Amino acid sequence: MKRTLLALGLSGALLTSGLAFAEDAATTTAAPDAVAMADTAQPIPAPAAVGAPAEAAPVVAEAAPAAEAAPAEAEKPKVDRGDTAWLLIATALVLMMTLPGLALFYGGMVRKKNVLGTMMHSLSAAAVVTIVWVVIGYSLAFGNGVSEGLAPYIGGFDRILLSGVAVDQLWTDAAGTAYTIPETLFMVFQMTFAIITVAIMAGSFAERMKFSAFLTFVALWVVVVYAPIAHWVWHAKGWLFGAGALDFAGGTVVHINSGIAGLVAAYVIGRRVGLGREPMAPHNLVLTVVGAGLLWVGWFGFNAGSWLGADGRSAMAMVVTQVAAAAAALAWLASERIARGRASVLGGASGAIAGLVAITPASGYVDASGALVIGLLAGVICFWGTTGLKRLLKADDSLDAFGLHGIGGIAGAILTAFFATEAVTGGVPVVLPLAQQLWVQVEGVLATIVYSGIMTFILLKIVDVIIGLRVSEEEEREGLDVSQHGERVE
Repeated sequence: MKRTLLALGLSGALLTSGLAFAEDAATTTAAPDAVAMADTAQPIPAPAAVGAPAEAAPVVAEAAPAAEAAPAEAEKPKVDRGDTAWLLIATALVLMMTLPGLALFYGGMVRKKNVLGTMMHSLSAAAVVTIVWVVIGYSLAFGNGVSEGLAPYIGGFDRILLSGVAVDQLWTDAAGTAYTIPETLFMVFQMTFAIITVAIMAGSFAERMKFSAFLTFVALWVVVVYAPIAHWVWHAKGWLFGAGALDFAGGTVVHINSGIAGLVAAYVIGRRVGLGREPMAPHNLVLTVVGAGLLWVGWFGFNAGSWLGADGRSAMAMVVTQVAAAAAALAWLASERIARGRASVLGGASGAIAGLVAITPASGYVDASGALVIGLLAGVICFWGTTGLKRLLKADDSLDAFGLHGIGGIAGAILTAFFATEAVTGGVPVVLPLAQQLWVQVEGVLATIVYSGIMTFILLKIVDVIIGLRVSEEEEREGLDVSQHGERVE
């Protein structure tokens, strides 16, 4: 009888291992914040390898040690073509959000004399951040740390210029979990997040910053501000990740970070010449609406792509992204109708962006009903952020980067605690009890505000001393298109 059972076990193991070789996917993928270390406050199981060979392996080992090789090889993670193809598309979608999405969205809202200069911020952000990210940014964000003591706060130098990253190497996090995508693809996907963060921030000081100062500031900011915060939130050893903070696709890392940095920059650089006395209406809302549409579509790559795989979890992230954007657009239009007597085109576009921002941290953790509530609240809250709060702050946030992204990101991060459900997460990650989860979310928001605000201020002052932040009054009145680039739109 024992021999019969052993024979059956061996046969089953060999059969299932053969089938596993015929499949493209060897593992179930997880998002960057979905895999924790065993000793953190957020214990999360590693993605499962192929089930049948894993279960059968002990039986085979007892019966025939020589047969261990086949199951072991079957369990080894490998590149999944479906996951990789989806993430390639998602990466392109996120880059499209900056070029041309945000460039058009912002470009249409400034005065005609500054449209090229404003769009150039997005284009140059893509260029500068790409180089900085490959050289050192990626290593500082996702490297394994200079020492154990610093590991919760900053990465290391092991990935400088992509050192040690082979062409066919799988992305493996600091907890040792291997994913089904190449590390090169994970690197460039994360690069697009850094690019759009910088481009969003530029909206706060549009129409008055020197181009040379912008380039210098961006290069420093990615290294000193963005990379550490990304490490805190998304690295398996990051202190916010270990505490259980939920930020699926960048509510904290991207939106709060860029919004706070933009607000600080608006204060440091100062108000535009003639603000409140001269007309500063958007010169072409057609561009803005087209840009908003590209942002909306690209956001599916932003949120659904952050699961790093193509399955039901990424599909649900796409669903809630759409629901939140639609709900926020309607809520903003209703708020505008009540407050001003009419619903504007710019309001509709801004409302959709507000919903997309707010759902970003929650997109992998909430269901459609949660997304609906988050979207409705985001539309109202961000409308207030760009109107009433903006007047209270008295900052010249030119294109409402703080009102939309900062306030929307804060709202989304906090609301995630209320609507995250393990019915969606499946326990990956573990959703903490409400009071505990809420505190962790608030802790992440406050830490980002303080660190980003202080370090952005310091960097701006350094650049101001070395280069000077602001163009002259004469150059500003002439327009940055001519004064900074020698070109104009006719």
